[in-house]
Amino acid sequence: MRVILLGPPGAGKGTQAGMIAEKYHVPQISTGDILREEVKIESELGKQAKSYMDKGELVPDKLIIDIIVKQLDEDDSGNGYIMDGFPRTVNQAVAFASALSERGEQVDRVISIEVERDELIRRLNGRRTCTECGVRYHIHFDPPRKEGVCNECGTKLIPRDDDSEETVPNRLEVYRKQTEPLIDYYKGSGVFEAVDGVGSIEEIFKRVEKALEG
Repeated sequence: MRVILLGPPGAGKGTQAGMIAEKYHVPQISTGDILREEVKIESELGKQAKSYMDKGELVPDKLIIDIIVKQLDEDDSGNGYIMDGFPRTVNQAVAFASALSERGEQVDRVISIEVERDELIRRLNGRRTCTECGVRYHIHFDPPRKEGVCNECGTKLIPRDDDSEETVPNRLEVYRKQTEPLIDYYKGSGVFEAVDGVGSIEEIFKRVEKALEG
């Protein structure tokens, strides 16, 4: 099972990708997590990526493709994988298809999680992360026991740099211009399914399961 999960920032891709990975026993490959780790350790790639991420812009295709191919080689992806947050442009999709072809592989399913803009903004502006242990919260959906403080280590919680009120609208506009065209690209492939991303996590996952197994 080789799955690509599409959707705007705040659609819940990471949560649903994790549930798919657990149920179907395939690795979750999240370019966002990989890039944030590179930023955290201040690698050369991380330094290059940070200047784009902090402004809510897409990291250049070449950097992303190199990361993904390397990750596929490192992960136990023999039974497939779930791509979370990749590809983000049609150029990336074409390059990824070419890389898979060289490996004798192809994508089995592309699922797009769809959520209205106002709801996305509410979700993104409410996300918080622990600066010490990295645990994530949401002030509306998954708040800490004590406001602004991590349950696990008691460290202050902060918004991610790319979830600020100034950055969120730009991220959504970047998605509209550069990533939404992927939907048209994949619609003609015979493997595309759109899923309503509003509801409880469990309700959305049932829709995702249906799309995967239908």
